[in-house]
Amino acid sequence: MDTAPQQLVAGLLGKADIQINGNRPWDMQLHDPAALERALAEGNLGLGEAYMAGAWDCEQLDVFFERLLSAHLDREVHPARIAWHALQVRMFNRQNRTRAWQVGKAHYDLGNDFYEAMLDPRMVYSCGYWKDATDLASAQEAKLELICRKLGLQPGMRVLDIGCGWGSFMGYAAERYGVQCIGVTVSTEQTRYAQERYAGLPMEFRLQDYRELDGDTLGGRVDRIVSVGMFEHVGHKNHREYMQVAQRCLASDGLFLLHTIGKNERDATPDRWIDKHIFPNGETPSIGQIGDAIDGLFVAEDMHNFGADYDRTLMAWHANFEAAWPRFADRLDDAFQRKWRYYLLSCAGAFRARELQLWQWVLSPEGAAGGYRRGS
Repeated sequence: MDTAPQQLVAGLLGKADIQINGNRPWDMQLHDPAALERALAEGNLGLGEAYMAGAWDCEQLDVFFERLLSAHLDREVHPARIAWHALQVRMFNRQNRTRAWQVGKAHYDLGNDFYEAMLDPRMVYSCGYWKDATDLASAQEAKLELICRKLGLQPGMRVLDIGCGWGSFMGYAAERYGVQCIGVTVSTEQTRYAQERYAGLPMEFRLQDYRELDGDTLGGRVDRIVSVGMFEHVGHKNHREYMQVAQRCLASDGLFLLHTIGKNERDATPDRWIDKHIFPNGETPSIGQIGDAIDGLFVAEDMHNFGADYDRTLMAWHANFEAAWPRFADRLDDAFQRKWRYYLLSCAGAFRARELQLWQWVLSPEGAAGGYRRGS
């Protein structure tokens, strides 16, 4: 192979103090030089697929990506195929009513036993709140409690959860605060799990696209709305409609808490590797895009960024995943293990480098009477 690609990549990585075949845990161990050509030609898609194929390794992938992204090396590689992907994102609605179901089948329906092994006992698949927490379970309970306090939940309130997952928030809120909950998800497995786990509580789980919701289908407008880790699947072409759905479902004196990963630049293109292998059609929003979406529909009462906490959450998930892997090795192949490791650790590095954020927005339809006070 021509040494030019290796020299070029070595020069780029050197800016992040990463060496090819170096002896530090964040250095790249190269098994097949073709991996570098793929990285130059396809960006993270090529780099990630080469890792999945075993063409390179790294003892501490999270630190590798923290260094790579802190040095902004991703901005120095501009493959033509990324430009085509960016054009598709701008031109087409990749999260329409038909395609919206793809992520449920591809990601969330991998198996409830798989996610039980990786997540905390409440099955929370979003960023924990580590302010006073020492382990994953306490961090996730702290996050659920934080949401309940921010929403000012009171017994008897009706709460809508858009993108309810395995029912973690609904279960916590119903048990601790005595509220009634309706949740929607596009995952068959999540719906089945939640209906079985929370049978007997005042909770309804629907396998339903959020666009089908309104006050009539809910039996009247709800007092509160929560949406945790779902807005990343909505897509910029649907942001406005999503907020219109929330507005038509919420009482005029209600509150809406939106918990979402965020990006720093409005025009940043969704990562092709994540899009292909982890979250089909996913797209993280920017602050400006959320502002555009709520314009004239909601008052932004509060915005809280604790994105650095996602690093610790992802590292905890990774530790659980690796410990549980022997139970799933016969069902899922080595390429899956490498894919999942790459997913969790590359994302941990991205949050540690502050390339990604985690926001909790509190929104009200007409402004909270007397002003909003954060319940934290």
